[in-house]
Amino acid sequence: MATAPDIARAATVAAAVEDPELPPLTIGELGMLRGVAADEAGRIVARVTPTYSGCPASLVIALAVEAALRDAGFADARVETELAPAWSAADIGAAGRARLREMGIAPPPAHADDPILCPRCGSSETTEISAFGSTACKALRRCEACREPFEAFKPL
Repeated sequence: MATAPDIARAATVAAAVEDPELPPLTIGELGMLRGVAADEAGRIVARVTPTYSGCPASLVIALAVEAALRDAGFADARVETELAPAWSAADIGAAGRARLREMGIAPPPAHADDPILCPRCGSSETTEISAFGSTACKALRRCEACREPFEAFKPL
C-alpha cells in the first residue's frame, strides 16, 4: 500500500525522467507529468500528458517513467496517458522555459499574441524558416537581429 511519502517520492522520480526528444529537459519541467497517486489497490499510478496527442515519443516516455519507478522500488507502478485536458505551452514552468533557452530553443510564448523571442539575444524580431524542426513539436526560425537560426517549441 503506497503511503503519502511513497507518492511524493514516486512523483519526484517520475518528474525527473528526461524527454527523449529534448534531453536534458524532464517531463516535469515540460509540464507533461499531470500527477502521481495511488490507485484503489495502493499501487502507484503516474499520469502523463504528451505535448500533443500524436507525439511519437509518447510510448517511449511512458516506458521510461515505468522503468524509473520500477528502479526506485515501485515494482507494480503503471503510467496512464491523459489526453484531456490537452497539454499547452502554459504547462511549461519557469525552470523548463529557462532550460529550453539554455539549449538554444525558444520556449513557446505564454500567450498566443506574444512574439517568439530569440533564445540567444532575446530579440522579438524572428522569422519562421520552416514549420518543421528536428522534431514535430519544434519549428525552425531565424533571428533578424543576430541572424542566427534556432529552433522554437511550437505553441499549442
